[in-house]
Amino acid sequence: MGPNRTTIAAAAIVATLVASAAPASAQASGGVLKVYHRDSPPSASILEEATNSTVVPFMPLFNNLVVFDPQVAQNSDRSIIPDLATSWRWNGEKTELTFKLREGVTWHDGVPFTARDVVCTFDLLAGRGREKLRRNPRGEWYRNVDFVDAPDAHEVTLYLTRPQPSLLSMLASGFSPIYPCHVSPSQMRNRPIGTGPFKLASFREFQSVKLVRNPGYWKKGRPYLDGIEFTVSNSPSTAILSFSAGRFDMTFPWEVTAEELKIIRQRAPNAMCETTAMNLNINLLINRTTAPFDNADLRRAVMLAIDREAFVAALGRDVAEIGGTMQPPRDGNWGLPADDLAMAPGYGGDVAQNRAQARALMEALGYGPDKRLDLKVITRGIGTYTEAAPALLSQLREIHIDAQLEIVETSRWFARLSRKDYAVALNATGNGIDDPDQTLYENFACGSARNYTGFCNRELESMFDAQSTETDLQKRQQLVHEIDGRLLADGARPPIYWKRGTTCLQPNVKGYVSMVNSVYNGFRFEDVWLERGSPRKVQGAAQSGFAMRAEAAGNAVAPP
Repeated sequence: MGPNRTTIAAAAIVATLVASAAPASAQASGGVLKVYHRDSPPSASILEEATNSTVVPFMPLFNNLVVFDPQVAQNSDRSIIPDLATSWRWNGEKTELTFKLREGVTWHDGVPFTARDVVCTFDLLAGRGREKLRRNPRGEWYRNVDFVDAPDAHEVTLYLTRPQPSLLSMLASGFSPIYPCHVSPSQMRNRPIGTGPFKLASFREFQSVKLVRNPGYWKKGRPYLDGIEFTVSNSPSTAILSFSAGRFDMTFPWEVTAEELKIIRQRAPNAMCETTAMNLNINLLINRTTAPFDNADLRRAVMLAIDREAFVAALGRDVAEIGGTMQPPRDGNWGLPADDLAMAPGYGGDVAQNRAQARALMEALGYGPDKRLDLKVITRGIGTYTEAAPALLSQLREIHIDAQLEIVETSRWFARLSRKDYAVALNATGNGIDDPDQTLYENFACGSARNYTGFCNRELESMFDAQSTETDLQKRQQLVHEIDGRLLADGARPPIYWKRGTTCLQPNVKGYVSMVNSVYNGFRFEDVWLERGSPRKVQGAAQSGFAMRAEAAGNAVAPP
């Protein structure tokens, strides 16, 4: 495990103590949490989407079999708690995982939840359902699940083709809700039905998502809120000003930039803003299935052109960090050590020397000062993606590439990538869990729906299987480091930097904890509540709790 696990675990414990320091009677019920949304969700179907634009507003509708404790900042196998399952057990060979299911749970439309719903969900993921998912980005997660059997209404067993220690963590992700058998995939895209603490009131494309409290929720006393309203904002600056004026209770998670944070500090000094890791890296997708980037030397030239330290210096070390394929050890559990990272192309050595080598490769391919490669780089039209674009285009110009930026709206972004309708894409890859199985199979396995670049290495994929089966943690980590190094050497999906983001809350918002190693977890909102009382008291309590989290985690933005 990464050397920082103890520190982060201690921070998580302190954050949990802060969140629970007040007596239960202080947790007021009622009120509507108002959040601005960065863009319009492509659909409401979490199983079919690969963005937290969908997960954040729609996770509150659902439950998983198991879930990461929302009060523990770092997701790990030690923070997994029961959800629709009350208990679980492995067989001796670790190839069968049996769940006892919660009784008395109903879907939002009153239909009882049973083990059959779990079977139907996995049939969808395996492509065996009567109806098919339009997209199936999680199919690779569960490729090792041979079949699922339900001997009765309240027990279900997942049968695996081989042992897989990471399976419980994948089931705990916000990307792994249980879907109802009796509702079609097409309805789940617009009018989803779940078992979760909130019901859908309305979903208006490019406008809003409104949720209301589920009065029949199986967890008594939850949720505290009467509802949640997500308002889509086409202008980040307008959204920040509206938050600062008190019209929103919460910013979209991790989306506040350094400049926007200055505005919030000036206009809303009581706001609680915290900068944390998010297990998300800004990277290049280089389409190797077609000219000109079917040429390995051209891909290598691009890799050598990137000056990662320049990105980190421009953005600040609090919000950007250099790393490989897996989240760096500062926050993650599997990232490459610095010495190994320096061996990858474009990571070690002198930048000028790397670029001289890149220009030599380009000139051998016929490019040069008088014959430059004209290139269109696409990126998604939200700040997390676009903030790196000016520096990237400038760096490519250093190696005879004249690149122009094309902004793609979210509803078309993933379709463009899936069709490989691009040459180079400036991308953000967020990981559903901090585990190699999710990262490797989803992004790099031959034929995976999320393998957007056409990368395929069967020998390396056999190493994916080897690390996935390995139960000895140290041996597994060694295998993962070797795989990471080989992916970087091949330029499979070159990371530019790992991003840390800021989330801001009004001081009366309680019970929300930012996860540090996934942007897709922690959005059930069933433990979130709105404190009532004088602004002065609310401000003092918020700053006190904030100070304890900052001292423990060392990564918070101090209130002015």
